[in-house]
Amino acid sequence: MKKHVNTKELKWILTSSFLFSLVLIFSSSCKKYLDAKPDKSLVTPESVQDLQGLLDYYSYMNNQCSDQGGIASDNYYLNDSDFAALSADRERRAYLWESNIFMGGSPTDWQNEYTVVYNADIVLDNIGNIVRNSTNTSAWDNCKGSALVFRAKSFYEIAQIWAKSYDSATADNVLGIPLRLTSNFNVKSVRSNLKDTYNRIINDLKAAIPLLPNMPIFPYRPSKCAAYGLLARTYLVMGNYQQAGLYADSSLQIDNKLLNYNTLDPASSYPFSDVQFTNPEDIMHSTCLGVNYDIIPWEARIDSVLYQSYDANDLRKVLFFTPNPDGSAYFQGSYDGASGVMYNGIATDEMYLIRAECNARLGNPDKALDDLNTLLSNRYKTGTFIPYTLNNTNNVLNLILSERRKELIFRMLRFSDLKRLNRDGANITLKRIINGQVYTLPPNDPRYALPIPDDVIKLTGMLQN
Repeated sequence: MKKHVNTKELKWILTSSFLFSLVLIFSSSCKKYLDAKPDKSLVTPESVQDLQGLLDYYSYMNNQCSDQGGIASDNYYLNDSDFAALSADRERRAYLWESNIFMGGSPTDWQNEYTVVYNADIVLDNIGNIVRNSTNTSAWDNCKGSALVFRAKSFYEIAQIWAKSYDSATADNVLGIPLRLTSNFNVKSVRSNLKDTYNRIINDLKAAIPLLPNMPIFPYRPSKCAAYGLLARTYLVMGNYQQAGLYADSSLQIDNKLLNYNTLDPASSYPFSDVQFTNPEDIMHSTCLGVNYDIIPWEARIDSVLYQSYDANDLRKVLFFTPNPDGSAYFQGSYDGASGVMYNGIATDEMYLIRAECNARLGNPDKALDDLNTLLSNRYKTGTFIPYTLNNTNNVLNLILSERRKELIFRMLRFSDLKRLNRDGANITLKRIINGQVYTLPPNDPRYALPIPDDVIKLTGMLQN
């Protein structure tokens, strides 16, 4: 059973004085961490509680990510005036998939992801110095397992943005990402190959599973359920549908609850705002805070074909979106329930969709439809959903992929989906129109691996995409 703590208890956990001192000490230099030298006089954590405090500071562990992939994907569009009003050239370049996005600048995207990696490495570098004994076994295990999950999750997200799509036939000859496995600044950052990148993600998660509880005391912490979910997500983008389906099933065996959208208020500006700590679907809560490029809710107009694909009785159409005066719509349906804060955590609805897709791909359309119908029965107005009874495997798969896009919109998953689907022959070309000029991103284009920030390349000498 999922446990929750009250607000006072959560606040105490997340704001201990040592926690803040650790964050200030270990995270303030992350902007230049690739070449900085640590001060040996700084405080060294001396207990499991000290290290757990660092992991529990959600602003540095659960809110640090990049949504560059979301900016480059096809869930939304900008009109000419909103495009012109963007505050920086790099935002316009990112929207149009230009290769020189950063132009020597130092955006926080890369830094945000590696801040999480760095903090996790601090824990992993120090946990072995603390004796694991009969009084701290559970806390010690949870701390190490949590650090492994946080690091794996960030490595996964970095790979989705700054590396090419995974192909088992070529992965050992394709550039992956820098795998920072220590908090020691003196260790040079180099890019691994893509095979080693994904092996590290998988190995970290598998190592974490026996150390973690089935479910955490509050949804900012990792758990077995979350680690299984991240493994399912990872194997899915790798095209290993057997393993992806098995791990999605393992996650759902622990927690398979869904939120009935009929219980939410469609008139609310942010209908999910009151369920941040009680949403039964929220396995591990994480977000991308301050998405300030072009995904400003009232400017990022939802793709019109996508918006019209929601049935009139589908509650997602009114809970996820708000109409604009011009007839377009913008997104309001983040599971974080806040404007411009996009949820990218692990949730049961994603696990149902992964298991469904994998069953369809593996020739089990009936099982696939069982999962899809279970999910959609919680999304439509009561009494209006008619379960699907398709018997053609390809039609079932296409339906699941369509519902995946509709359900997981702005979860920071679409860019990965475009890459893997095009790798497998989907032939999806993205298109932008600005001031009458058409810009395209063809399938499998090298620009699907976004450029690494220029200052990182300059500091490390690593190869650029």
